[in-house]
Amino acid sequence: MWNALVGVMKEAYTASLGEGTVPRPVMMPLVRGELVGLIWVRPLKVGQDALAGIAELANIAAAAGADEVVLAWETHDVATACELPVVGPAPCLNMVLATRDGHVLHQFPYSEQLLSRSPVGWASVAPDWRPAPAPQPGGELVPPIQAAVDFSFTPIELDHPDPFGVAVVLMEEDGYRISLTEAFAR
Repeated sequence: MWNALVGVMKEAYTASLGEGTVPRPVMMPLVRGELVGLIWVRPLKVGQDALAGIAELANIAAAAGADEVVLAWETHDVATACELPVVGPAPCLNMVLATRDGHVLHQFPYSEQLLSRSPVGWASVAPDWRPAPAPQPGGELVPPIQAAVDFSFTPIELDHPDPFGVAVVLMEEDGYRISLTEAFAR
């Protein structure tokens, strides 16, 4: 499953960068090894809103009772949105695989090969994937990603017969893009 998720994220980055954008942070919760779906962060304002918006990715994982989560984000993009220093390789696709017992940080640095530039200055680039450093058990995570990991395993207290369904609806209303797998779709 891990290799498939890495492949999907690298493909998503290649496609988005080719269109001149960086994919938003995304969470992929798993329950007993089965992927729940993909949850992309809502549109964010720079600063506190970005910190909160990224941490809130955990709501679906918590509501689903996830036993594993994978988060993916771009180093510079999250640092800029959250007004944090850039830590680690940049540009870089970061992925963390986490359970209640800990996490492993994987980094996939790349350089950008310019494909084209629009008349208003937007650049279309292709990632040239560089050798990945060794996975880092317990590797340092930026605060909003660490919060999302921590909150993913904190049960959500909703007085409703379908807390998962409620969490999905509320997050979609807030602007999160959610794509559930068939097993978890309602």
